[in-house]
Amino acid sequence: MIETPIFLVGAERSGTTLLRLMLGHHPQIAFHQEFEFSVDQIDENGNFPDLADYYDYLSSHRIFLRTGFAIDKNLSYPQLINDFLLQRQKRDSKPLIGATVHRNFDRLLSLWPKAKFIHIVRDGRDVARSNITMGWAGNLFTGVDLWITAEQLWRQLAQKLNPEQKLTVYYEILSKEPEQVLREICQFIGVPFDQKMFDYAKQTNYDSPNADAVERWRKLPAHDLQLAECKIADLLTEHGYPLSGLPIIPVTSWLNWQMLVHSRIKRILFRLRRYPFNLYVADVVSRRSPLKSWRKQVRLRLNEHEKKYLK
Repeated sequence: MIETPIFLVGAERSGTTLLRLMLGHHPQIAFHQEFEFSVDQIDENGNFPDLADYYDYLSSHRIFLRTGFAIDKNLSYPQLINDFLLQRQKRDSKPLIGATVHRNFDRLLSLWPKAKFIHIVRDGRDVARSNITMGWAGNLFTGVDLWITAEQLWRQLAQKLNPEQKLTVYYEILSKEPEQVLREICQFIGVPFDQKMFDYAKQTNYDSPNADAVERWRKLPAHDLQLAECKIADLLTEHGYPLSGLPIIPVTSWLNWQMLVHSRIKRILFRLRRYPFNLYVADVVSRRSPLKSWRKQVRLRLNEHEKKYLK
């Protein structure tokens, strides 16, 4: 087993892709994206999934299918997940290996007790705004939920880690002072800083760090900001983010219901614009069907359709 893999964790839309590309361009670090399939099937008690069920799960998993990883059925579950990282490490021919995990990242400790964790934080209002553009939420009130979940999970995980296993960095500082943050990260990992970490901008669709990407929430309508801050004001303050100064709206049952319904409708409309109507209906119905073969068939059709949206 790899003794000390490096995991980049935090909410989606928090700058994980940007930082992952920087880390992956270091001459000594191989870095894999979206490694959630390694932990999503581990239950809350740390029990590993049945291997036959796991193979079936991977057979239609869009992210896994893009990796090109081979499945060695002679391995146990921990050995198999470890082997996926080894395959990526061998592919890149680098001595160190890491991966990005956005959810259930606390379960990584059941596989690698000595793993190192880089926790990236971005202003939850900007995360929520970005979640809406991705179709994952219909308003800022619900858009902050993924950020809340990730930050609460990190808080729980951080308590179990030794100081040398954890580092928190902020997207806003990374955008304004990238070399400063990367030097701190390299020291944490135990490698020298290398200017090649910025070569990703020449080789990918992602631009160099840009301070203009910070505090985009300030351009949002006042009511939208109030909807976000009524849920995350304390958490924003804890991380040192300034509040808008607008009055906080109380979270009532009626407000919560309104926002959930509004978000649900907006998400449905987003998917109807993205997918052919018959495929959208098949997805909705198949999710409730006991027919595994049909669910898998629909999932594979969705995977094929989603290729056009991948960078």
